[in-house]
Amino acid sequence: MASQLLFIGTTELLLIGGLALLLFGGKKLPEMMKGLGQGVQSFKKGMSEPLVEEPEENGEEEQETEAGTGA
Repeated sequence: MASQLLFIGTTELLLIGGLALLLFGGKKLPEMMKGLGQGVQSFKKGMSEPLVEEPEENGEEEQETEAGTGA
């Protein structure tokens, strides 16, 4: 029963599309969908790239603290 609630049928999809067309108009809707598509594309690209952490540069900070305490 719960799995049926997650799916959107054709009728619901057409209703949502018609409502969006009425609210935003025919000129603005393609621009919005293009932006949404670019956002999804960049999200997928970010998820597929390996996670690489850059090493922190603590060498400069250690030298500064040593010079400050040596006086």
